[in-house]
Amino acid sequence: MANKDEIIIHVDSEIQELIPKFLENRRQDVEIILEALKQQDVETILTLGHNMKGQGTAYGFDTISDIGAGIEKAALSKDSEGMKKFAAELLDYLQRVKIIYG
Repeated sequence: MANKDEIIIHVDSEIQELIPKFLENRRQDVEIILEALKQQDVETILTLGHNMKGQGTAYGFDTISDIGAGIEKAALSKDSEGMKKFAAELLDYLQRVKIIYG
C-alpha cells in the first residue's frame, strides 16, 4: 500500500535509465533558483522555469511542467515570493514522488 504522502508516477520503462538524472537535475534546479534569487538573477530563473515547463511532460512528469510554468511566469513578473513558492513546491514534489516503471 502506498504512503498517502507519496505521489505515484507511472513512467515508460524505455526511459527508465534517464529518470534518476532528470530528477537529480531538478533538485539542483531548486538550489540554483534559491541562489539566483539571492543574486537577483531573474534571467537564470526564467530559463530554468522555461526548460522545466518543456521537459517535464516529455519525461512523464506533468506536475514538473506545471511548476516550471509557474516559475517562468513568476520570473517574468519579477515576483520573488512566487519564485520561492514554486521552488519549494518543486522540492516537496521531488521528495514525495515515487516512480513505477512499466
